[in-house]
Order: sequence, then structure tokens, then C-alpha cells
Amino acid sequence: MIMIMNDLELIQNFLKDRVESPALDKIVPEATLTELGIDSLMLVELIFEFEDQTGLSVPTDIPPPTTVGELLQQLKDIRNQPATK
Repeated sequence: MIMIMNDLELIQNFLKDRVESPALDKIVPEATLTELGIDSLMLVELIFEFEDQTGLSVPTDIPPPTTVGELLQQLKDIRNQPATK
């Protein structure tokens, strides 16, 4: 398993595999997920990828993000939550 260095890299790698010729310079916090070609199904796949890479669980009750920045903030918040046992 390849470890992803950060959440932005995770998004970039995810898009490289699924979107025709993604321009990495367009994957910025202000970009909307729709602009990047991420639909609701792809967002779910991206969340699963995040969970696989980090071993963390994403709560099902968080609102769907609309921008890369919102998604990055949600992933950061999940990473910063105290571990539960």
C-alpha cells in the first residue's frame, strides 16, 4: 500500500486515476468538486480511499463538501479527532 503524504495529494492521485488529463494546478482550495469532475459517487469513492489510506472512519452525517477547501478541512478535522476505542 502506498502511503499518501497529505490529503491534497490523495485528491490529486484520486483524480489522476479517474479523470481525463486532470490539471493538478486546478486542484486548489477554491475549486469546486463539480469543476474537477467529482460527482457524488466519486466523492464516496474518495472518502473510501481516505479511510483505506489512514485507517480512520469518516462520519456519515457530515455535510457533503462543495469545494476542495471544504473537503480538505473535513479530512483535517477527522484526522484531528481523538482516537476512540
